[in-house]
Amino acid sequence: MAQKRDAPLELRTYLAKARGGTTKEYRKKQIIFSQGSPADAVFYIEKGKVKLTVLSTRGKEAVVAILGSGDFFGEGSLAGQPLRMATATSVIECSILRAQKETMTRMLHNEPALSELFMAYLLSRNARIEEDLVAQLFNSSEKRLARILLLLAHFGKDGQHESIVPRISQETLAEMVGTTRSRVSFFMNKFRKLGFVEYNGGLQVHSSLLNIVLHD
Repeated sequence: MAQKRDAPLELRTYLAKARGGTTKEYRKKQIIFSQGSPADAVFYIEKGKVKLTVLSTRGKEAVVAILGSGDFFGEGSLAGQPLRMATATSVIECSILRAQKETMTRMLHNEPALSELFMAYLLSRNARIEEDLVAQLFNSSEKRLARILLLLAHFGKDGQHESIVPRISQETLAEMVGTTRSRVSFFMNKFRKLGFVEYNGGLQVHSSLLNIVLHD
């Protein structure tokens, strides 16, 4: 975990060596790249949260991920993906480091420490995707919502329980859970009454919410 906290500094150092890459500030709800645009760079979130959404040919939009500080995105470009498969949008104000595909590829070859960091992230992300799939197939909407809230609060990472900032809309949560906004509202009220979450200048998630995920 300590390696992840040092990642922004390491990436800046590697980019300085490679003379490539930039850090850019994004406003809330600003599009970073759009579905169908050229996949020509990899991004790293230094600060903030980013939402990845996909749009079907019928115009239906779905949220596929909410990413936070320390997460990469756009890495499909390194695997030969010619076009973006999703749209990336800042959920709150963000500071995001952008590395051109060629620069990132060269750094991964030349910098073993960066390569190890990046591989560890990809393996962790792959495991999370598999867990999401299992949750979608077998868990109730209530359990899926509880799990998403715990993930957004970075529960269990470095022993810290963060407040969820920003206040992600119930519509967005409903899209991630795969249910309706009214059901999300019902469950959120239930969690609040049980003391699993509280609103205190943001949404605070308590470890007791884990009881919902573990309960059969």
